[in-house]
Amino acid sequence: MNNRIFFLPIIGITTFFTLLLIYTKLVGPIPFSVTSVTTQKSTTFDVTGEGKVDAQPDIATVTVGIQANGSTVKVAQDQINTTINNISKAIKDLGVDQKDVQTTNYNINPNYDFREGQRITGYSASTNLQIKVRQIDNINSVIDTATTNGANQVSSISFDVDDKIKLQNEAREKAVADAKSKAENAAKIAGFRLGKIINYSENFGGYPIPIPLRSELAVGQAEVPTTQIEPGSAEITVNVNLSYQIE
Repeated sequence: MNNRIFFLPIIGITTFFTLLLIYTKLVGPIPFSVTSVTTQKSTTFDVTGEGKVDAQPDIATVTVGIQANGSTVKVAQDQINTTINNISKAIKDLGVDQKDVQTTNYNINPNYDFREGQRITGYSASTNLQIKVRQIDNINSVIDTATTNGANQVSSISFDVDDKIKLQNEAREKAVADAKSKAENAAKIAGFRLGKIINYSENFGGYPIPIPLRSELAVGQAEVPTTQIEPGSAEITVNVNLSYQIE
């Protein structure tokens, strides 16, 4: 009785493989596939850093305006052209290069008397000179010289740094060092290991900004006080974001 129980599984297995062999001979091999699954570690750690450097402006830009009236277009035009030439010559004597003087917004418009059916009574001419002062200590003298030689508007004084790339790189180095230090300290405290940096982004801020003109600089008074504009200082700021893989 026990021998019969023992041989029953063997007979079943033998029968299965015999039928399988016959099937493969008649039909062909049974299709068989294995699906491969790849896993990838995607946990990251993000950290920000900030770097700042002082920016001492070494370039100033100022816009002076010229307005004139004349009975004809030519008279009005001649007046502002003469004033432009006088200002250009005078500030050139202060060391301003001709390439740093740019004429903008050159306009000539008729003046109307609407009481007499839009009769033209004359013409108004206006233009602006944008002056870049590379010897920043001369900015006050340039403004006073321009107004002395016929400019009757002064506006848009701003200061900037000629070599911003150098300062940006300095700020960037500080920002990256700050971010790496924060990441290393966080990993040590929290008990994880930092892998390689897989993403980097940055943004800038804190450039020297335009300085509004004080009202007493507007020309047209009997006595114009000596201009006293101070460039001051500003900061160039870089903020960076680093993304690390966590090992």
